[in-house]
Amino acid sequence: MDHFAAEKDTSRAQLSSVESQLQGIKEKILTQARKIEELEALLASELAKAKSEAVKANAEADTIVAIYRADAEAAQVQAREATETAQTRAYWIAELARCQSHRETLEEIYARGFALTNEIVMAREHEAKAGALDTSDDDDDDGSKSGSENGEDLDGEEAAIGEDQES
Repeated sequence: MDHFAAEKDTSRAQLSSVESQLQGIKEKILTQARKIEELEALLASELAKAKSEAVKANAEADTIVAIYRADAEAAQVQAREATETAQTRAYWIAELARCQSHRETLEEIYARGFALTNEIVMAREHEAKAGALDTSDDDDDDGSKSGSENGEDLDGEEAAIGEDQES
């Protein structure tokens, strides 16, 4: 019996030792679990911050891209308008030169004795129109006519010839 009692005491001592080791291990596990939970919470907050910053950066990038696209489209429109304006201006400059040449030719013919007053008046009118269109900035709001369009800049000699042709 003493032997059983001694074994019982030894077994209790071992059990007590194992229980204390088990308790120590449980405490370590709980401590590690708390640390893991803290780290997970920290990582979750860092992940949320990173996602928030990524969304913000993405929105800023989208805004910048939209601005650059709008600027590029505006620049294309301006370039297209400038090209059209330059082409229109070149056309009217060429038209003015043609009209001036035509008028000068008619004046030379008239100077040689041929009566072409009506043709000269028409050439001057075309020249004035071409010159007005060349110098205008597409603002036709004033509605005024040049002197040659009103027949006001006829020389006295040309007016007399024009009257002779009418009679």
